[in-house]
Amino acid sequence: MLIVLFSLSIVLLTFLICWYFIQQHIRTSSQIKKRIRNLHDVQEVKTTAAIEHKDIKDIPFVERVLKPAVRQLEHYVTRFTPKEIANIIQLRLVMAGKAHSWTVNQFCLTVLLATACMLLLMFTLMKNSNHLFVQKMMFILLGGVIGGFMPFSYLNILIEKRKAAIQTQLPEVLDLLCVSVQAGLSFDAALRKIVERMDGAFVHECKRLQDDIRMGMVRRIAMKNLAARCDVQDVSLFMTSLIQAERLGTSMGKTLKNQADNIRERRRQQVKAQALKAPVKMVIPLVLFIFPSIFVIALVPSLLSIMKNFIK
Repeated sequence: MLIVLFSLSIVLLTFLICWYFIQQHIRTSSQIKKRIRNLHDVQEVKTTAAIEHKDIKDIPFVERVLKPAVRQLEHYVTRFTPKEIANIIQLRLVMAGKAHSWTVNQFCLTVLLATACMLLLMFTLMKNSNHLFVQKMMFILLGGVIGGFMPFSYLNILIEKRKAAIQTQLPEVLDLLCVSVQAGLSFDAALRKIVERMDGAFVHECKRLQDDIRMGMVRRIAMKNLAARCDVQDVSLFMTSLIQAERLGTSMGKTLKNQADNIRERRRQQVKAQALKAPVKMVIPLVLFIFPSIFVIALVPSLLSIMKNFIK
C-alpha cells in the first residue's frame, strides 16, 4: 500500500511539473528558438548518419548509447526549462567561471539526476522503517529537496572561490597597469601586455573585456559586463572609476594609482577586522576542548586522593 501511494504521488507531482513547464514553454517560445532547434536537429541527424556509416563494433558503448541518451535528455530539459531560470543559471555559471565547460542544460540535468537519486535513496531507507506514512513522505521529499540543492551549493562554492581569487589578483594587476601607464603605454596596450604575460581569474575577465571591445561592443558596456560577471565590490569600483575617467578625460595613470591605494587600504582594514574577530572565534575551542582538559588534569588527582581517604 505504501509503495502504491508513493508511486501515485510521484506520478501526480511529475505530471503537474511537466504541465507547468509545457505551459511556460508555449508562452515563451518564439520563431527564432524553433529555427535554432531545427538546425540542432539537422546537425544531430547528420551526426547519426555519419555514425551509421561506421562499423558498430568500432564505436565505444559510451559514444553509441550513453552520449546520445544524455543529449536527448538535455534536449528535453532545454524545451521545458523556463527562460528566467535558464538566464539565472547561465549568469551563475559565468560567475563561477564554468560557462565554457558547463551548459545550462547539463546543469539542469545534473539537478534532476541528483534529485532523483536522493528520492530513490530516501525511499529505500524509509521503506522498511517504523515511521508513520506522513513522516516517511516528509523524509523522502526532504531528501529530494536536498539532492536538488546540492548542485547549486557546489556552484556557490565555486563562485566564492573565484571571487576570492579575483580579490587577491586585483591589486597586482592594478599595480602593473599603473606602472605601465605611467611608463608611457596606453591603457589598452598595458592591459594587452598583462593579459599576454599573466594568468588568473581576473586576467581571464580582462581578456574577455578586450575581446568584447574588439568585437564592437561599447567600452562602457563591456566594463559594466565585466563588473557584473565578477560581482566583487572592488572590481565594480575600479570599472566605475575607469568609465568616469574616460568620460571626463582625467589622467588614467592617476586614476589607477588612486584605485590601487584605495584597494590596499580596504584590504588592510579587512585584515584588521579579521584579526579583531580572532579572539571571539577562539572562545568556542577554549570552552569545548582546552578548559575541560585543564579541569580534568587539575581535579582528577584531588578527587582520587579524596576517594582513597574516604574508602580508608
